[in-house]
Amino acid sequence: MLRVGSLRQLTLGSFLLALVPLIALLWQSQSDLAKVSRMTTKETRFVVTVVGYLQNLDGAAIDLERTLRQYAIIQNATVADLTDNAIAQFASAQSKLCGIVPASENCGLLKKQIEQLRNFRTINDQLLLNAYLASLSNGVTAIRKDVDKAIQTRLAVQQEDMTDMQAKQAWSTALLVSVSLLLILLGSQLIVNPVRKLKQIIQILAHQRGELPPLSTKAPYELIGVERDLHWLAERLQQLEHIRTALLRHAAHELKTPLASIKEGCSLLSENVVGELNPQQVEVLSLLSSSTQRLNTLVEKLLDYNLLLQQAEPKFTDINPQDLVRDCIEDYALALQDREVTVDVTVETISVDEELYRRILDNLVSNAVAHGAIGRPISVRIYRQEEVAVLDVANRGKKIPPEKVGKLFEPFTRGDDPRNDNVIGTGLGLSIVSDCARLMHGDVAVVDVDYADVCFRVSIPQKEKR
Repeated sequence: MLRVGSLRQLTLGSFLLALVPLIALLWQSQSDLAKVSRMTTKETRFVVTVVGYLQNLDGAAIDLERTLRQYAIIQNATVADLTDNAIAQFASAQSKLCGIVPASENCGLLKKQIEQLRNFRTINDQLLLNAYLASLSNGVTAIRKDVDKAIQTRLAVQQEDMTDMQAKQAWSTALLVSVSLLLILLGSQLIVNPVRKLKQIIQILAHQRGELPPLSTKAPYELIGVERDLHWLAERLQQLEHIRTALLRHAAHELKTPLASIKEGCSLLSENVVGELNPQQVEVLSLLSSSTQRLNTLVEKLLDYNLLLQQAEPKFTDINPQDLVRDCIEDYALALQDREVTVDVTVETISVDEELYRRILDNLVSNAVAHGAIGRPISVRIYRQEEVAVLDVANRGKKIPPEKVGKLFEPFTRGDDPRNDNVIGTGLGLSIVSDCARLMHGDVAVVDVDYADVCFRVSIPQKEKR
């Protein structure tokens, strides 16, 4: 099993491993450069040497021709010795040149001509001497051509070797660079995969959906530690979620039983079933009924919030919100009549989860009734804006300070201003609105409009029906 060390070790190891092909490429480049240098030196030395020998051969040929013509005119021992010396120098130059030039027939012919000229003392015919000298000159010219051909051949071979070396260098460069890139990708993948897994775990924790993947075994120690901490955090959050849900469920359920008994007792007392009540007792009963009603409101909010926490994936359907708005307003008809508040309604057909949208309407209208100015209208507008369904619930009254807007949608956060109905708020209404909008992939915000002092806007993206 592949064991990965620390993140620092993995980074340094990947870097060093990626350098190995580059070091091999550098070594090969240096070797090829040294080879080219040796080749160039060798060929340059050959050209310089063969040109020098060719120049010596040309000079010896000129001296030989001169001494032979002198001997033809002045036939004495001194000129003969000079001629023998010239023949020896020409033969030496020819031997050296033919020794480094590839096998050539002209070298053999020139050697035979030299042997013929060694008998110069017996040549008495001037025409025959001229023929020998012309043949010698042609032989030297032929040797010169052979030297030029040999140089061109060696240059062509050198050029081919250079071309092959360049091709080899190009293929080696492409191969080693590719290997280096693959090693870099492999090293980076060993880091990216655990990081991507951490990102996946964080997204699962953020959306509270799906099971966490098992702990990694092939990752740097530091990232495994972070992943282990995230798993612990997930377990802790799950425990806290269970505690919160159980607390809300049990609190709401347990409060319902004594609340029902209290309400039944108040009802019996108010109906004089146990006897007539004096004015003081009636006043106490009135206070008791009011407190019972407030407690009932709190329990209903807790139950509503508990149901919201357990809400499954929303089901979008096309609805006419006119009925939802009418039912919602009827629930607050007495409060609206008591405060002389009218509701202006403008709606369009939209696609939403009907149950979640009704909760949004209930809480926003309740909030507008509780905090809106007495005698001033409330505006409810539902309309489409491109691919978004927008709900605006606006009322007149005291504006919300900008610094308090950010905390309005947190659970159990109540405003500082007193309510019109003198009921103690639970601080859950706007948080339920926010959670319902979030479940439908939307959001809620406080916006400025020119026709009201306070406006809550809920935006729900529209989905195609499946």
